[in-house]
Amino acid sequence: MPAAKKQKLVVIGNGIAGISTVEQILKLSGAFDITVIGQEPHPNYNRIMLSYVLEGTKTLDDIVLNDWKWYEDNGITLHTGTSGQRINEAAKVVMTDNGMAVPYDQVIIATGSKPFILPVPGSDKEGVIGFRTIADCTRMLQAAKTYRKAAVIGGGLLGLEAAKGLVSLGMDVTVVHLMNDLMESQLDSVAAHMLQDELERQGIRFLLGKQTVEVLGDARVTGLRFKDGDELDADLVVMAVGIRANAEVAQASGIEVRRGIVVDDYLQTSMQDVYAVGECCEHRGVCYGLVAPLFEQGQVLAKRLCGVDTPPYQGSIVSTKLKVSGVDVFSAGEFIEQPEHDVVLAKDDWKKTYKKILIRDGRIVGALLFGDVSESANLQSLIRKKAQMTDDIYHSIMGGCAGKGADAAMRIAQMPDDEIVCGCNGVTKKAIVDAVTVQGMTTVDEIKACTGATRSCGGCKPVVEQILQSVLGDGFTTAAKQGICPCTTLDRDTIVAEIRAKGLTTTKEVMHVLDWSNPEGCSKCRPALNYYLTMLNPLTHREERESRFVNERMNANIQKDGTYTVVPRMYGGVTTPEALKRIADVSLKYNVKVVKVTGGQRLDLVGVKKEDLPKVWEELDMPSGYAYAKSLRTVKTCVGSQFCRFGTQDSMGMGAYLERKFERLDFPAKFKMAVNGCPRNCAEACTKDIGIVGNDGGWEIFVGGNGGTKARLADSFCKVKTDEELIEICAALMQYYRETGNYLERTSEWVERLGLEAIREAILHKTQQRKELVGRIELALSQLSDPWKKVLEDDKLRDVLYRDVQPVVAT
Repeated sequence: MPAAKKQKLVVIGNGIAGISTVEQILKLSGAFDITVIGQEPHPNYNRIMLSYVLEGTKTLDDIVLNDWKWYEDNGITLHTGTSGQRINEAAKVVMTDNGMAVPYDQVIIATGSKPFILPVPGSDKEGVIGFRTIADCTRMLQAAKTYRKAAVIGGGLLGLEAAKGLVSLGMDVTVVHLMNDLMESQLDSVAAHMLQDELERQGIRFLLGKQTVEVLGDARVTGLRFKDGDELDADLVVMAVGIRANAEVAQASGIEVRRGIVVDDYLQTSMQDVYAVGECCEHRGVCYGLVAPLFEQGQVLAKRLCGVDTPPYQGSIVSTKLKVSGVDVFSAGEFIEQPEHDVVLAKDDWKKTYKKILIRDGRIVGALLFGDVSESANLQSLIRKKAQMTDDIYHSIMGGCAGKGADAAMRIAQMPDDEIVCGCNGVTKKAIVDAVTVQGMTTVDEIKACTGATRSCGGCKPVVEQILQSVLGDGFTTAAKQGICPCTTLDRDTIVAEIRAKGLTTTKEVMHVLDWSNPEGCSKCRPALNYYLTMLNPLTHREERESRFVNERMNANIQKDGTYTVVPRMYGGVTTPEALKRIADVSLKYNVKVVKVTGGQRLDLVGVKKEDLPKVWEELDMPSGYAYAKSLRTVKTCVGSQFCRFGTQDSMGMGAYLERKFERLDFPAKFKMAVNGCPRNCAEACTKDIGIVGNDGGWEIFVGGNGGTKARLADSFCKVKTDEELIEICAALMQYYRETGNYLERTSEWVERLGLEAIREAILHKTQQRKELVGRIELALSQLSDPWKKVLEDDKLRDVLYRDVQPVVAT
């Protein structure tokens, strides 16, 4: 008997909504021959992660949800770089803008939305863009290399994400918003002001209550003019004032369109065999611009197309979670109190947290969280069910309940199977339970690889862990233990203890003896093991270059076009005219694209070809600045007492000494220092791993600063009177971090994990332990070559930078 002929399913749109529906269909049926038409030249990627691409913490590859091979493996025909123009109902074909006629039995329109561009004079100028696609990200990244002042019009979720990304790129950013409160569609006035305060601390400026009436400039934007006559200078303008449903293909096909493509409770449009899902559609008068409703719609549509019984889609209770800037914000349901509401409030100005629950007729109808969003999944479920408010729920969410663990277990048990746990990737509770019970998954990392849960923003990880614990029961503690990577269940402390106890000497030996599930390891554990072995055995461990990250192996930073950047060492930011001339000569000879002054007071030679790297370093004849390594990157300095009229200490000399002393040493993560000659702090010690500030009586040491994605001001650690004390304390701090830090854990995270007082106790109050730490770091340094010796031959540098200071070393 011949096999049944497959139905031709055409999906117009290659975004999250359309492809998540296809994923559901593939799980339910193999009865479809699927063709996907995508406007962008990329496979399916996670659009809500674009802000991370913009700020530079992720690449396009990192946010791809389904790569090219996935389409091939599932027999899906993918047409990229084209869009659906019209559906010919009579001929049953989808016409595309490149002339294709794709036959169909059913069509899913999943064209998403378009950014709304304000219809004001000048909005079509160069430098005015939306924020919706990879192409938009690329344009913003390119603009940030040339221009400094950016204006983001729109203080909603998308605008704030764009603003933070541009700040991370070094731009001077002002958010312009029509309303007086940020994110007024998701936050009340209290939470909005808390959010504004936090974002201002991170470097974003705000102009609220401003209506833009004109984009200024000739060919390119130069600024904005507002209704009140004020103006703002800007080289780049990002429009993030909202989105509109992309319903063009439906309109061209005669399908009913209002705000979006009108659909019924089974996502059927007004045309037979044509459905719509996601931001492009309008259901019961509502267009949804958030992720969770798209998955809920897709589940209903997939079951409908596959002939599986399903309740109709009845709309979604939307929730919002801000996922950028280290700011945790959540709202769901109703969040602005009305006379009919009972309100439960808790605001903590010290911890910067705010919780609000709205109750109508005894039932929970909305909530808002700021700072602590650990109860967001629970609240969303309660709001969806319009649960009766109880004392137990009150204590569980607002605090003060001893049985919180039991409450969590009960909530997981009561959670419906079809409830979406991971909103970014549309993963339900049942999918997670099946991964554990059917496929034998025992860790969050395994569940992530299997289902996609937690692979995006990570906000659902606590709930995934609770589900895992609920299913495994007594077996959770051992079976679900999280290792340093998916190759092992062993954590950092256990691995280090086993290396010591068993005398292990190579990464291969560690993986074999400690029963790695993947005998070759992975890109996460191999560098970590190489570091732990080097730190533990500085006398005997042989460097394993193959276990290094690519930048460390190449002694340069790889760029997105495949070329590299080379950063020579400049001790304390000081160099000579002769060295500058060599840099210029090499840059011209090897066609370097640009020479950039870095934030660490060095010169970055951008655009060196891979094959030229050895000759470039040879002809520069300068030590590497280790801009690529998990080691001491820079010691930033001011000119200090040698030149500055305010300087009280020799910051240049001390900075250069510290840099040349510790430059060759591996750390758990990149490590930055700064030395200031006076409390004016021109070298910005407050954002460094170790920051040093000179004063009339000596030095003050700060620890745990970070100016990156997770910004943190350094904590004051101690004050010392002499150079010798300063160097000893710094050496002990570094070695204690080397011995107790997790691989890739910055000191900002390390200080918060161990606690500042515990670190003070280990370094300041236990004198013998401090001496032993200094001894161990000196032993490690003694095994490394000293590139400073060549620099000392230069009389000019030696006169400025040489310090005859010797730290106290334990015998």
